[in-house]
Amino acid sequence: MAHSVEGTRQTILLVEDHSALLKLVQQILEDAGFSVVPARNAREASRLEADFTGEIDLLLSDVRMRGTSGPELAAKLIERRPQMRVVLMSGYPVGASVTHHNGWHYIQKPFRPAALVEKIRIALRGEGRSTQTPMAAGSAMGLPS
Repeated sequence: MAHSVEGTRQTILLVEDHSALLKLVQQILEDAGFSVVPARNAREASRLEADFTGEIDLLLSDVRMRGTSGPELAAKLIERRPQMRVVLMSGYPVGASVTHHNGWHYIQKPFRPAALVEKIRIALRGEGRSTQTPMAAGSAMGLPS
């Protein structure tokens, strides 16, 4: 069953720099009925987002990536798409601190597919999301930029 708001399928911009995990998470989300725009890094995600003419309902991004961090990418994309929800994921526990400050959602890797889908649903409903302006997220966590 596709997840939708007012009859439209919800779209997730998925950013993960490990190709096997990118494919796995994409499959989990598509099996749950979401439309997925996959990106291998923040640069590709920014390009895809800029070229995408439809609504992007949610950004699901790894926290630590080469180049721009997930939180830095989220802050940049939220400027252009303020309605977009954010879920960050990481194998490192440091990701939770920046997401809490920004009102974003966080899921620890490894995760069960059902837990990921539930976290996405919660984020899309707007539960737990603040209206604060994002801080310089990557630098606050000491993440590489």
